[in-house]
Amino acid sequence: MAKAAGSSSSSKQDVFNVDRIRRLIDLMKEYELSEVDLRQEDQQIRLVRGGVPVTVAMPAPVAAAPAAVPVSSPVPASPPAGADLDGPHIKIIKAPMVGTYYSKPNPKAEDFIKVGSVVTSDTVVCIIEAMKVFNEIPAEISGKVVEVLVSNEESVDFGRPLFKINTRG
Repeated sequence: MAKAAGSSSSSKQDVFNVDRIRRLIDLMKEYELSEVDLRQEDQQIRLVRGGVPVTVAMPAPVAAAPAAVPVSSPVPASPPAGADLDGPHIKIIKAPMVGTYYSKPNPKAEDFIKVGSVVTSDTVVCIIEAMKVFNEIPAEISGKVVEVLVSNEESVDFGRPLFKINTRG
């Protein structure tokens, strides 16, 4: 995965200028870049191309069906006994947007990750559905999952902690 990072310049330009974004897309194609991440002062833009399509089966809506009361609600995975869950080597992966958290790509699949899974910066850790769009969420850090903090299909807010990662592995 190739990345290019912009630097601050003395004259402030709008990172979200449409012509500038189109030029960045052309450069990504020309140089076969998969990702460009530009930051300038308080502005940021991240362009990613060639993403893997996500297929998530959604249940069909049921008209006027009574609400079902679950016998037992799913509980987030517990950390292994004796696991160190605090300290400078423990990093938190937070929700980058508001939406519905999905721990797996479809209802019959295995979870993307679980306690004990080893992740790298580009490992997809979950999907967050926002406005009918399913967004794959990468770990953006490397390490070992020590705690899953949310349950499948739970609503999450921006910045909500999702996972604890031990960066020592």
